[in-house]
Amino acid sequence: MATILQSFQKNPVSMIDPSQLLRPEPAFIDKPLDAFRDYSVDDNDPIKERVRRTYYTMHTNVTVDLVKQKREKWLKFNHFKSTVKDALIKLNELVDESDPDTDLPNIVHAFQTAERIRQDHPDDDWFHLTGLIHDLGKVMAFYGEPQWCVVGDTFPVGCKWADSIVYGPESFKDNPDTYNPKYNTKYGMYKPHCGLDNLLISWSHDEYLYQFLLHNKSKLPEKALYMIRYHSLYPWHAGGDYRHLTNEKDEQILQWVLEFNKYDLYTKSEKVPDIEALWPYYEGLIEKYIPGVCEW
Repeated sequence: MATILQSFQKNPVSMIDPSQLLRPEPAFIDKPLDAFRDYSVDDNDPIKERVRRTYYTMHTNVTVDLVKQKREKWLKFNHFKSTVKDALIKLNELVDESDPDTDLPNIVHAFQTAERIRQDHPDDDWFHLTGLIHDLGKVMAFYGEPQWCVVGDTFPVGCKWADSIVYGPESFKDNPDTYNPKYNTKYGMYKPHCGLDNLLISWSHDEYLYQFLLHNKSKLPEKALYMIRYHSLYPWHAGGDYRHLTNEKDEQILQWVLEFNKYDLYTKSEKVPDIEALWPYYEGLIEKYIPGVCEW
């Protein structure tokens, strides 16, 4: 019987967030391009233009009303039932339409992230599992959700668009919330320093997986849940925006998210983990923290 990895090699698939191609945040200005993929914009490059279209579609359609609709749809957790392991494997049947240049399946990235965390934090098994599952919310794409509403960077809705959002405020020119006085001011529908927990964030795999873990009574610690919930909120944790809305608790969350993200984004390498050999360890962690058949 072919191993899982052999089957991936015969049918290579991947799901790479298009946001990895362009990050305008100050935190990445001095980093070499080859360390962080390619953030340049080239009108003549069809792949980069496809990435741009993904974001412009996202930024045109993601409104306060749409986020509320997606939450209503997905937070019933009535779409399918599956173990976490089976969902991880299922995800690799999905090919990202904006995948730039790799044929490594998402599960390789998941294990690369988890194993690097395991190397640096050998005693924190909850952190290892967090690295493995952090992108698992992308299974929404199997149930009619367009990829612009699944992958990519996230941002608050209901207030003025931050300059550090990928492609900038100009990419929201066709979004009706841009012209709604309830939503287009500095604070919009929020109060000063109300905290991240009180912000409505653009719908994506982050919020879905966070809510999934709560719904299925995961035993992961709070810091793991927040790492997952906000790991794509780059305008906040890398761009430095929205500090007028965050509070003291969010400063602690920020440290957790930054610690996680250094493993998430840039652990891709030529070395492919021995997934077959690693599964027993991670199956043990799944059984410990998110056991059995879950509701998705």
